[in-house]
Amino acid sequence: MSSEIPMRVAVVGATGFQGGAVSRLLAERHHRVRALTRRAAADRPPLPGAHFLAGELGRPEDVRRLFEGTTHAFVTMPLVYEAERVAAYARNVAEAALEAGTVRLVFNANTRIPLDLTDVPAFETRRLVERVLRESGVPLVVIRPPVYLDNLFSPWNGPALVEDGVLAYPLPASARTAWLSHRGLAEAALAALTGEGLEGRTFDIGGERSLTGGELAAAFGRGLGRPVRYEELDPAAFERGLAQLLGPETAAGVAGIYHYMASGADPLLMADDGVSVEVLALEPAPVEEWVARQPWQIWSTDADEPDAMPRP
Repeated sequence: MSSEIPMRVAVVGATGFQGGAVSRLLAERHHRVRALTRRAAADRPPLPGAHFLAGELGRPEDVRRLFEGTTHAFVTMPLVYEAERVAAYARNVAEAALEAGTVRLVFNANTRIPLDLTDVPAFETRRLVERVLRESGVPLVVIRPPVYLDNLFSPWNGPALVEDGVLAYPLPASARTAWLSHRGLAEAALAALTGEGLEGRTFDIGGERSLTGGELAAAFGRGLGRPVRYEELDPAAFERGLAQLLGPETAAGVAGIYHYMASGADPLLMADDGVSVEVLALEPAPVEEWVARQPWQIWSTDADEPDAMPRP
């Protein structure tokens, strides 16, 4: 299977940050993208070359329309953590993919998943999706990313980084984490869609190397050209802040990952996996390169000044 042969890709989650990054890379490489969305046309992110269909993941007929005429699929589940609802979404995807004769479906679990069962819905609902898709017989590759660098380019982190040199995040400073950008996810997804002999494989993807909180702050410091220090954010405080944006149920689902990491039950869960980098032929950029490319000045209190940059 060659990346030079144009694919017609059904993308579930294209209006989100992760699916959007994958859709943009696919379009850059001249593949065709079909996306399903509940958003009105005026509220959709700019995805040049993507064809949007109005519909819902919970409606089997909508998902079948999404997959019609496509050859491949990339799937990221929405931030839903009710097992029955998620299982229904997965069944709709599996049935549509089988009916369309999908050559390969790549499922982005959106997180690493512990080997043993947990009581964390963010892990177990994604483990459930993997099982439903695998048991359906659709040609499947699973990618499991750690934590996204793009989470740090946000209204919650940007101002503190720019103004105070503080990088606060709800991961233990000691937890070695293979931070990955959305672009890195997209590159891994494209490799998983096009690589030879990958069916049935599960890959723990990640960035160039695993970093502790202090090492991450040092990399940010090199990228920003100023000192940066890491602060552990209490997962409960993180959850309360997220609830104001996403609502309590979704916030609890997302924050469950960070509560689990804070427990120390699996300190290397988010660490790197050289096998995935080698097999998928990935070359992740160092964190400091990603940092240096971001327009951090937008978080500065002087952002209205045209030449404003983070203070040295």
